[in-house]
Amino acid sequence: MTSDQSTQSPSPSPSSDARGRRTGGVQSLGRAFEILERMADLGGTVGLSQLATEVGLPLPTIHRLVRTLVDLGYVRQERSRQYTLGPKLIRLGESSSRMLRTWAQPYLAGLVRDLGESANLAMLDSDQIVYIGQVPSSHSMRMFTEVGRRVSPHCTAVGKALLAVESDAAVRELLARTGLVAHTVHTITDPDAFVDQLARVRQKGYAVDDGEQEIGVRCVAVAVPHAPTPIGMSVSGPMERMTAEFVATAAPLLCEAAARLSVDLASGSSGSVRPNRGYAG
Repeated sequence: MTSDQSTQSPSPSPSSDARGRRTGGVQSLGRAFEILERMADLGGTVGLSQLATEVGLPLPTIHRLVRTLVDLGYVRQERSRQYTLGPKLIRLGESSSRMLRTWAQPYLAGLVRDLGESANLAMLDSDQIVYIGQVPSSHSMRMFTEVGRRVSPHCTAVGKALLAVESDAAVRELLARTGLVAHTVHTITDPDAFVDQLARVRQKGYAVDDGEQEIGVRCVAVAVPHAPTPIGMSVSGPMERMTAEFVATAAPLLCEAAARLSVDLASGSSGSVRPNRGYAG
């Protein structure tokens, strides 16, 4: 009698793809998510030929997978015959944003405990910064930012931290679309001066807003490294409390909190990573 074990092929061991991600699961499922991610990277609208080139799959394969995503509501075909991200992703995005806020909550609370000022979580959504989480300070005079509030990236510390990860060319393209509106007398309104400041942000590893969004308010922020979407953490408060000495203390604590959150967001990873000390790489 032949045992069942002798007739079974050994289970494939997980491997890594060109991006370093673990593979070995259902191939079509992995490809479907690769298509959705690449569509997002390309702005949400793309033609099949370009998508096939970007993903590196034959056109018939891409067509079959995209049609399945269309049938499920995760992709939509436009009259131009191009494809866009579908409405079903909105519900998933809203749920993931709530979960992101939940995962970040302990780190924001830790920053408030250690520094005494309000801590925020924000993301770059299109050309704007949107706040998705906050733990307020216990001070009677404190900064409060409503979750869901949208602001321009050029006048906020978290916006600078997230734009510093981008190339200068990409930043200039964004500024050309949005302009540099002066929210206060301290707002940077010259594109060259703003790009120069991002170079200093990359060098220091953190960004500061000195009353550029609101008079009398200072904010220090860092980007969360290796996050699946551009997100950053910040601490904000009145300038009289947010002194240069405070910023020097807050910056490394923010870097450590962002690095630890990054580990939590990295699916399947384990161990610890060193705090994010810069923007190189």
